[in-house]
Amino acid sequence: MIRSPWYFGWNIVIAASFLTMLSSGLRMSMGVFFLPIVNDLNFSRSVLSGIIAIGMLFSGIAMPIAGYLVGKYGTRFVLIFGSIIIIISTVWATNSTDYWNFFLSFGVALSFGTSFVGSVSFTPIVARWFIKRRGLALFILSTGSMAGIAVMLPVFAFFIPIYGWQTTLISFAVIFMIIALPIALFIMKDNQSEIEVSSIEPVINQKIEPSIKLIDVLKTRPFWQLSFGLFTCGFSMNLLGTHGVPMLIDHGFDPITSSNGIGLIGLVAIFSTLVLGYLSDIVQRKNILMMVYLIRGLGFIALVLASTKWQLFTIAAVGGLVWAGALSMSGAITADIYGVKIVGLLSGLTYLGHQIGAMIGSWLGGWAYDHLHTHLVAFGTASILLLLAAFSAYQLPKR
Repeated sequence: MIRSPWYFGWNIVIAASFLTMLSSGLRMSMGVFFLPIVNDLNFSRSVLSGIIAIGMLFSGIAMPIAGYLVGKYGTRFVLIFGSIIIIISTVWATNSTDYWNFFLSFGVALSFGTSFVGSVSFTPIVARWFIKRRGLALFILSTGSMAGIAVMLPVFAFFIPIYGWQTTLISFAVIFMIIALPIALFIMKDNQSEIEVSSIEPVINQKIEPSIKLIDVLKTRPFWQLSFGLFTCGFSMNLLGTHGVPMLIDHGFDPITSSNGIGLIGLVAIFSTLVLGYLSDIVQRKNILMMVYLIRGLGFIALVLASTKWQLFTIAAVGGLVWAGALSMSGAITADIYGVKIVGLLSGLTYLGHQIGAMIGSWLGGWAYDHLHTHLVAFGTASILLLLAAFSAYQLPKR
């Protein structure tokens, strides 16, 4: 058998990370599309906010569906299917002039398309190709989401004022399809026997995993522990993403400092992800997950109490060290406990909990401030949930 010095699995990780950057970058760049869409379609801000919020829920609903389809038909099929949905939904959305067409195209269909080519769809194939370095590979995959914020948001912000949101959105979809098709055909290989085998990562010698049914998984405690953790992750991340900057401004920081403080979290996360991934293949993964939730929990309450710039930037830098760890680490632990055959479906189900938490966190942040005139309730709730998630992660089985 021919052996190559370069392990083909890394091609899959790099390609999946790049596609995740594009798909998550679109979902996370709604802010730059927001006002152009409002002005062009004469929607109120509350109407468009509602469409985006419901789209978050449908994105979560799409995750277990994507995981199921990956398990049944393979990554290649789901990637091509998702790319086609993105093309159709963007053309539909850019030609919509009424609420219902825009809601169905932009809010529902596009959410499904981007979710089908997101990290949940790529987690099974990455987990299947890696054993010794599974943690590192999945952490690298998660950098795609962080890069989506850092790269795609300024790209969209540059092109929308010049060409308009419709042309920018359709151009994105066309370019995405051009990139995704060759990746699907030549790189996303679910079966390792299709290519040369490398001795670097002994994937072929994996033991045959016994079949496990979803109903059996739902009866086990680790699944619900991981689900609770990701619910908390979604709650806290979207609370910070939606209300972090306004909270800091309300506490006396100027808008530039507030934005830079939150942005520093994502910047640090891009680099810290590789370190966490390396550590996750050396120490017990549940301990890494516990540390992620613990530091986040302390960071959320510290962020509310920050009163000087050096405190803000110190808290943001420390928080960025663990910002991108929960999803990838939960995926690795899921594969370790239940095997790679069902990891796509399980990751999708736990990510649905993540999106439900995201909706609640975004809503609670606004409701609590409007009615109680304090950010401490929402951010304090996030802190308590994260500390509970840390304790829950510590209770996970060692293997």
